Amino acid sequence: MAESQQAEYRKAESRIAESQQVASPPADLPPLDALDALDALGPRGPYRTRKRATVTDVTGTPRAELSLVPGLFAERTAKALRSAPPLPPDQRAAALGRAAILFATGTVDGRGIDEHERTVSRVSGLPLTVVRDATRNIATRLAAAHGSADRARPRGAVPSWREAAEGDGSAVWARRGEVFAVHAAGNHPGTHSLWPEALALGHRVMVRPSRREPFTPHRLISALRTAGFGADRVALLPTDHDQAGAVLRAADLGMVYGGDEVVRKYAGDPRVLPQGPGRSKILLAGDSDWRDHLDTVVASVSHHGGTGCVNTTAVYVEETAPGTAAAFTAALAERLGALPVLPPQDEKAVLPVQPAATAQAIARHLQQRAGSARRFSPADAVADLGDGSAVLRPAVHLVDGPDAPQLGAELPFPCVWVAPWTPRDGVAPLRGSLVLTAVTEREELIGRLLDEPTISNLYLGDTPTYRIEPGLPHDGYLAEFLMHSKSVIKTPSNH
Repeated sequence: MAESQQAEYRKAESRIAESQQVASPPADLPPLDALDALDALGPRGPYRTRKRATVTDVTGTPRAELSLVPGLFAERTAKALRSAPPLPPDQRAAALGRAAILFATGTVDGRGIDEHERTVSRVSGLPLTVVRDATRNIATRLAAAHGSADRARPRGAVPSWREAAEGDGSAVWARRGEVFAVHAAGNHPGTHSLWPEALALGHRVMVRPSRREPFTPHRLISALRTAGFGADRVALLPTDHDQAGAVLRAADLGMVYGGDEVVRKYAGDPRVLPQGPGRSKILLAGDSDWRDHLDTVVASVSHHGGTGCVNTTAVYVEETAPGTAAAFTAALAERLGALPVLPPQDEKAVLPVQPAATAQAIARHLQQRAGSARRFSPADAVADLGDGSAVLRPAVHLVDGPDAPQLGAELPFPCVWVAPWTPRDGVAPLRGSLVLTAVTEREELIGRLLDEPTISNLYLGDTPTYRIEPGLPHDGYLAEFLMHSKSVIKTPSNH
């Protein structure tokens, strides 16, 4: 990233940090007097429907009622948003900056930031410290969204037809559509740091939130509306599963989060950008001792509670001597096994929590997927907290080879598969990675990894896979999907 771009991001980060008043919140949520009402946010304002879904926390306690809109409401919302002209670029940038401060520090829809973060922690099961980090990251990226989105613009294109040169003309960076729909994920609040770049580019946006954790997008969209985007430029449209497709059909373009089935469903649709499993990986080539890089691997597996698409799910260890991969696996399991088992609202919690029944189902699925893999972590991945919820302990397995089928398994907690690797195995086992951290100085290998089209991001050396910098592409630039270049030639009129 250029120094000027870094300075822009750091300035936004500093502004958020200075505005944020970090308090010491109570250890738990206050008693419930009544369920929160999470209304849909349509083009005429909040909309409370008769059909609602109850949002519970990880103990099964109801926390909110989420209004669910029908498909016809999505169609009408898209029509209203399409009719609203985009704000001028400078006004969009200013509104994003105001929204960032409000989201991270203010009272939004009657809820302060401490209460919001504690609610998200208890509902999602993510540690409270992870949720706080997500708040800061979303706000910082929101403040920098205008500049970040513009970095995807081709060097030869200008941002507006008004800037096109007369005579020979210019390429102009233009929207491919006006209304952008997002089927959001609920695994981590940080997934909501990306789509605001569409607002920065002038699109109007409809978000279908996850029913698992709708609080973050509700707060974010309310903050954006208050900051200047208005009800006819950004909307929240919760729906039933069978109405979800109506939100995408009503929009010009869409982005969908999901598993392999979702990716296959939309792979051939040029209107939809699927965001599937990350399957992020680390390659420890034999250039140096793996012990020197264990901290990076532990952090890559466990950061964010191990729930993100950028968390490491597979590590390939060069077998410089018999048993190298096994020795590494044992050391990794020991480090991850020392992480504390705590409820999500505890200040020292680092592992995700699920409803107990869900945690047991994930553990059974893991056991089936593991097959013949050798397990180095405790056999019981579930630690019951006694309140209806359970912590998912880290799971560490060693597989027989770099092509083992288990290596493609990605689960919503720190679950990592280790495989022996040799240079003869080549790049093939490392394909299909959102992020690959390669600890090697072999230039020929680095060149082959960079040329592999299914490796979206390549990190070299001791760079954890979860590291994301504003202004750098995540899975490509979002703007590459939302925008395209048009030739504009202006010839003076003869009078």
